[in-house]
Amino acid sequence: MKIFIVTSEAVPYAKTGGLADVTGSLLKEFRKLGMDARLIMPFYSVVANSSETIDTGIRLPLNILSDNITASLLESRRNDYPAYFIRCDKLFMREGLYGTSSGDYPDNALRFSFFSRTALLAIRALSIRPDIIHVHDWQTAPVPFYLKNFYRDEPLFKDTRTVLTIHNLGYQGLFHPSLLSYTGIGLEHFVPQGIEFYGKINFLKAGIISSDALTTVSENYAKEILTEEYGFGLHGVLRERASRLYGILNGIDYTQWDPETDRSIPRRFSLRDMRGKKVCKRNLIKKSALKIKESQPLASFIGRFVSQKGLDLIEKAVPELIKAGFGLIILGSGERTYEEAMLNLYSKFRDYLYVRIGYDEDLARNIYGGSDIFIMPSRYEPCGLTQMIAMRYGTIPVGRATGGLIDTIQDYDHLRRIGSGFLFREYSPSAMIECLKRALCVYNRTSEWNKIIKVAMKKDFSWGNSALKYLSLFRTLKAQEPL
Repeated sequence: MKIFIVTSEAVPYAKTGGLADVTGSLLKEFRKLGMDARLIMPFYSVVANSSETIDTGIRLPLNILSDNITASLLESRRNDYPAYFIRCDKLFMREGLYGTSSGDYPDNALRFSFFSRTALLAIRALSIRPDIIHVHDWQTAPVPFYLKNFYRDEPLFKDTRTVLTIHNLGYQGLFHPSLLSYTGIGLEHFVPQGIEFYGKINFLKAGIISSDALTTVSENYAKEILTEEYGFGLHGVLRERASRLYGILNGIDYTQWDPETDRSIPRRFSLRDMRGKKVCKRNLIKKSALKIKESQPLASFIGRFVSQKGLDLIEKAVPELIKAGFGLIILGSGERTYEEAMLNLYSKFRDYLYVRIGYDEDLARNIYGGSDIFIMPSRYEPCGLTQMIAMRYGTIPVGRATGGLIDTIQDYDHLRRIGSGFLFREYSPSAMIECLKRALCVYNRTSEWNKIIKVAMKKDFSWGNSALKYLSLFRTLKAQEPL
């Protein structure tokens, strides 16, 4: 089976978040399973600085408002996984992938409609007949729309099926209608049954109405996005496509996240020998300059500082948690309001709270390895990868019962004394505090806590299972008529 993964980011080339981990991991897994899987993404400055590429000699001209913009097609065979890059320095050779700390690039509609169109031109120029084109999030969601409306009659794409994976419905690629002319999409499509969304262009909607199948990153989130609460205005459109919507849980790469082989932590450990976990905690307390005893529970948060992640709950809960005996570590960056709020708490509670603004890979691994508890109080969470990583490192997640957290965290049953973490439902500081105190009660019973650690560390969230589910879906689509 010939599969093209068309994405705006993928490891090891460019990454801003979990999307890159997913697309890079899927490419590897598909190749392991014997599929002819290939990657197409933009040629960013970060790719130019870190990857060796060759120019294929293929040029991809595109006429936009009488301006002929030509892209080059580059190729890399890093790790023996074929990857192609659309090079257009005017659009992609920039500081960030989507924007800077000041905000999104104002021409993102042009940038990613151009990429979506030239990705199809690249496949055509390569003369590779794809069985599946797998696109991800709003940045590449226009690909199925362009294929269906502009290229469906081409022999090369006659039997091609498209799959759109929605990683986070909260980000839809909304643009002013005056930018429609840059996309090459006619006004006849700017209607409620098309890509119009409350007076704006909606890139994600273009993919939702055009793809042969839709997937999202956990089974529970696939159900949630059909509701008004979690549908971000697209729940009606998604309900119309419900028969072609599937939830496939993301995975993590256990070759990258394994306390038994992780060279970033001070002492490695495994289920067979957990002594290294105590060394990691001792080192983390020292590194963070916290004045807590090793016997006290150490809870942590790693993530983006955005409203989705529940930073407002953490902000309000910190004083009460410190009073209850917790040490706390927070690592991340994002909206300035949350960064300032966390730094303000840090200035007040330095003996019990450590805050680092930004992202530090080594520190993150030390936090996973040395913490007792990992906090995820998300408003919504399509899948979440950090709770899976935390469990791999014997750090017990405490999260809100939403999205993929429900699918991955087995809420502790105090009667049966089994579970891999703790969940709370109400989105409030008091509910989160109560849940953490519930975890604290079990933490103080060492043998019971150790049992939870064993259950968590034995969980299998490897990509192999998820990749097989994708392939099963792809084969089903190939047997069906295109949308």
